[in-house]
Amino acid sequence: MSDTAPVVPSAMVKCLVWDLDNTLWHGTLLEDGHVVLSEAIREVVVGLDARGVLQSVCSRNDHDLAWARLEALGVADYFVVPEIGWGPKSEAVGRIAERLNFAPGTIAFIDDQPAERAEVAYHLPEVRCYPAQDAATLLDRPEFSPRSVTVDSRQRRKMYQAGFRRTDEQARFTGSNEDFLRSLDLVMRIGRATQDELSRVEELTLRTSQMNATGVHYPDEALRALLARPGYEVLVTTLTDRFGPHGAVGVLLLRKYEEAWHLRLLATSCRVVAFGAGTIILNWLVDQAARAGVHLLADFRATDRNRMMEIAYRFAGFEERPCDCRGPAPGRAGEDVQLLHLVPERRAAPTTARLIAPDLGLRA
Repeated sequence: MSDTAPVVPSAMVKCLVWDLDNTLWHGTLLEDGHVVLSEAIREVVVGLDARGVLQSVCSRNDHDLAWARLEALGVADYFVVPEIGWGPKSEAVGRIAERLNFAPGTIAFIDDQPAERAEVAYHLPEVRCYPAQDAATLLDRPEFSPRSVTVDSRQRRKMYQAGFRRTDEQARFTGSNEDFLRSLDLVMRIGRATQDELSRVEELTLRTSQMNATGVHYPDEALRALLARPGYEVLVTTLTDRFGPHGAVGVLLLRKYEEAWHLRLLATSCRVVAFGAGTIILNWLVDQAARAGVHLLADFRATDRNRMMEIAYRFAGFEERPCDCRGPAPGRAGEDVQLLHLVPERRAAPTTARLIAPDLGLRA
C-alpha cells in the first residue's frame, strides 16, 4: 500500500487587524467622544477568538484614549500587539506581522477607508483587505473558518499573551540565554498521538510554514489512517513552562523499516524556535535511532519560508549521501524532495528542559 499523499494547504487567516473608527466601533473617537460597539461586531470578535484567529488593532488615534475606550467596551484583552498612532498603516500592519512572526499572506486587514486599504495593499500585497461593511460576515468566510477548533486554538491568544510576558522577562534577565531557559522550568513531552489529538496535529501542519520540513499539510483523515498502519509513528510534542502551556508545538511522522527510520515530516511551531524545540526533538530522535541500531532518513523540501528547518537538519548531522539503507524508503512526496541521511550516535539529554518521551523501540 502506497503512502498517503499530503496536500498543499490554502492559507487561512491567522490574524485579523482591525481599524477602530467606523470599523470596529461606530463613530470617530476624537470627534464624537463617544463610540458604540455593536453586538454583531462583538460576536465577530469573540467568535474569531474562539476559533484561534488572533486579532490586533491598527488605528489613527491617540493611543491612551483609544485603549481606554477598548477597555471600557470590554474587548481590549482580545487584541494583541496593537498599533495605535499616526504613521502609515502599512508600516503598522507590517510590524504586527513581524511581532507575531506571521507571513503577510496570513494577515487580514479591515478598514472603512478605501485609501487606507489601498495603501496597505500597495505595500503589502499579500495581506487580504476587507471593507468595514464586510465585518459582520467574517465568521461565515472560509478563510476565517478552520476545519476544526482544538483546545490549543481556543487558548491561542492567551498563549501569545503569555509569550509576550515571557519575552519581557527575558529582556530584564541578566544571565545567559541558557540560564534564562532553565529559569522557565520547561517541560517537553513527546508522545504517540491519540485520536483526540490528531486535529491539533493537522492544525500544526497547516499553520506552520517556517519550521515545516516539507511545507505540506497532512489532512486529518490521512493522519488517522496512518495511526492504524504498522510501522508508522505519529508523534506530538507539547511544551509547558512556569508561564503556562505552549500547547502542541511539534509533530513527527515516522516510517520505521528494519534498517532505517524515515522521517517523513517534522513541523514545529515558530513560537518555540527560541527554546531550541526543533533541536531537542531531533537529538531525541537521533538518540532513539542509535539505541535501535538503525539509520535515519529525512525528507526535506525547500520552500521560501523554511530555511531555518534546513539549518536544523544540517546542524543535527543530516546530509545527502548514498547508503544502502535508502532502498526500503519508497513513496517520497515528489521529485523536489531531498532525502537526507544520518548514521546515528547517542545524544545527551537536553540541559534546558525536562524531556518526557517514549522508547520508540517499543510499540504502545
